Order: sequence, then C-alpha cells, then structure tokens
Amino acid sequence: MTVPQAEAFPRIQYNEAYLDEQTKRVIRRALLKAMAVPGFQVPFASREVPMPRGWGTGGVQVTASVIGPDDTLKVIDQGADDTTNAVSIRHFFEKVTACSTTTRTDEATVIQTRHRIPETPLVEGQVMVYQVPTPEPLRWLEPRESETRRLHALEDYGSMYVKLYEDIARFGHIAKTYDYPVIVNGRYMMAPSPIPSFDNAKLHRSPAVHLFGAGREKRIYAVPPYTDVVSIDFEDFPFEPQQFLTPCEICGSVGVYMDEVITDDRGGSIFVCSDTDHCERTAAARQADPSAVRPSDPAAALRGTSAAARRAELQEQPEPQEADA
Repeated sequence: MTVPQAEAFPRIQYNEAYLDEQTKRVIRRALLKAMAVPGFQVPFASREVPMPRGWGTGGVQVTASVIGPDDTLKVIDQGADDTTNAVSIRHFFEKVTACSTTTRTDEATVIQTRHRIPETPLVEGQVMVYQVPTPEPLRWLEPRESETRRLHALEDYGSMYVKLYEDIARFGHIAKTYDYPVIVNGRYMMAPSPIPSFDNAKLHRSPAVHLFGAGREKRIYAVPPYTDVVSIDFEDFPFEPQQFLTPCEICGSVGVYMDEVITDDRGGSIFVCSDTDHCERTAAARQADPSAVRPSDPAAALRGTSAAARRAELQEQPEPQEADA
C-alpha cells in the first residue's frame, strides 16, 4: 500500500483566531457590557474550542475576540511561560493568527494568564485576559444561581463577611490566600480568578484592561483601567496578602510572589520567583552588574506590617467613656 505524500493533503484553513466572525462579535458585545459595568458577570454563548473545558476555554475565546495581527501575545501559567498549558495555547494562536508571540511582559500587548499577574508593572494599552474556573465569588456559600444573582442585585454580601469572620474566630486571621474576593468600583463583589491574594493590589487603579473569561460557566466580566479594586476586610482585621521574606534563590529578588521548590528527599526546599520572565531578566541584570540590581519592590516585603500596625493602633485606643445621664 502506498502512503500518500504530505503535500497531497490540503492545508486546513482556519478563520482568523479560529472563531467565526459572528461569535467574535457576540463576545465583543459582552466585553463592552462588562467594561461598562465593572465586576458584573455578563453571560455569553461559549463556543467549542480545541481543548477540554476547564483548561482555559474562556480565556482563549476572549483572546481570540480581541487579538489582532499587530498584537504581540504572551501566555503564562502560574507565572511561567514554559508550562504545558502556556506553551500549547501560545502555539495554538501562532497557528491561527498572524500575531507575534513573546515571553517578555513589557513587549506584549495581550497577556493571557492562568492564576497570576506579572511582576513587571502593566502599562496603558496592555490587555490582561484571565482564565477563570469559577466566576461566582459566592458559589461556595450559596450554590443556587438564582440566589447569587439576587444577592448581587441587592448588594447583599454579608455571607462573605461572615465567612471571613469565622476564619478569624478559628485561626486568628483570614485564611483565604487565593481567589480573595474584591469590591470593584464600590459596587460588585468579584472573584479575581484564583490569583493569589498577593496579586490583588495589582488590580487596583491598574492602567491596563483586565478581562475575565469563564468558558465552562459561560460568563465574562472586566475591570477597566484606573478602576478601584478593594479587597474586602474589617477595620480591626485589615487585608493581609502573603509575605515572602526569603529572597529568590536564582535572582535574589524580594517582594515578589515565590514558588517553593522541593530539592531533595529529606524535605529541603528553596524559594524561586513564580514569574519566570521577571526572574530571568533580574538574574541576567545581576550577572551583568551586581551593584545595579535592587529588590523589585522592597516595600512589598513589609506589606503585612501596615495591617499589623493598624491592628495594634486600634488595640491601644482607649475605650469610649459612657456619658453621664
């Protein structure tokens, strides 16, 4: 039996960015509504894409709807450019679009991410696209969709504050360290995708556009540039993100989000930057000129200090005296 040559098979032609134009228009209209009402979950008709649900189908559809031939795409997974999810999505868009790709945050115009915000500060003109598994912040407290919609309409978020209070009563602090709920533009409670609470501050007044796509749940929401994004907390228990006081083992950075890497069978470990692009660039700069490199954000290592100081200040305040009748 003769095997036909590869040239005999016609090359499959895809529409630009894989999705058909009508689908992209539907998603763009949903994105415009999401930008007009920050934090509000807009339903959309999620389409089939060549990957299983739960592996970034919502983010891929949003990226396919906003990307153009002049854009430069960066894809990260937990901060890394070289993981399976990031590499496969990047190669997918290389095949179905005319855009270029990069691993540099400062060179990208569209950044699709799974569970991280880059350490390099974002600028105007950049678009962050988040892969979101569970867009509803109240889902674990109220499983009924009709009820969560009613709670959002009434701005009734007391159950979430009760959950945080239970953490404080049980552990002495708020135990939630990722997907920490935020209030957007003073109105809607939003799940910032499962990014670590360390990254929540990067959403506040960010100059970039932040788009969130949940393909399995068929929801889109957004945070426009320079929008207030505040992590919920209590006056006497302010919001405290994670702290990493150990410098990165590779580049020496402090004040960045770290991954713990197990090094041996005895439980030895080191901490390295989660953002591989930031780590590689910092290490290269340090090797070129060790004296020129400074920690990327020295104040970030002390982010918990302000919260602790606030709590101590409240404890030292004298109790108000009751007025004599």
